Amino acid sequence: MAKPLIGVLAVQGAFIEHEHKLEQLGAQCVELRQASDLNQQFDGIVLPGGESTVQGKLLRELGMFDDLRARIVGGIPVLATCAGMILLANEVFQGKGTGAKSLSTFAESVAGSTLHVTNDTPDPAAPPYFATMNIKVRRNAYGRQLGSFRTIEEFKGLGAVPMTFIRGPLVEEVGEGVEVLARVNGDIVAVRQGNQLALSFHPELDADNSIHQLFLDMVKGK
Repeated sequence: MAKPLIGVLAVQGAFIEHEHKLEQLGAQCVELRQASDLNQQFDGIVLPGGESTVQGKLLRELGMFDDLRARIVGGIPVLATCAGMILLANEVFQGKGTGAKSLSTFAESVAGSTLHVTNDTPDPAAPPYFATMNIKVRRNAYGRQLGSFRTIEEFKGLGAVPMTFIRGPLVEEVGEGVEVLARVNGDIVAVRQGNQLALSFHPELDADNSIHQLFLDMVKGK
């Protein structure tokens, strides 16, 4: 493969930093802002951090949801960070808590994905997630007021990797076919299922390029 072409979702969120990383590593990037941007062929997809509810609704309104989901199901490599992880999850817990059993008081299913809402959380319409990854994720797991933190932890196959969290989600549970790649204090923060690589943290905000190189290796079939 010459220069891989990566489609970076750019409807909302922190996508520019991903583009800079990928271009440093020799890839080309195209911003996916509207349905017509999906007419071209690209080799991988980045789902950046941001607001998963907003991103999901915009993908529906802009007519991009079905095409992107079909490509993911079809096997195109995907790097999903923070909100992007939530978009991939087939089950999502809303709000903070101490565990899965404390979170679900009601559930509503939309587009194959289930949104659980806590007692102290308003009853929103469930956002349209892709629901392509066999994981259960809790949004805002560290609480809305905690801002961010940075740590360095072991990442399977990469060694010690810096990890910046900004009100990141956590993976409550993984299903069949999902490999756990990293944990922080026992909590799952990085997973892979085939062509899908999902992270709770923001690798685009650190100087280390190993996560993006791993993604490009997936794109190149290594």
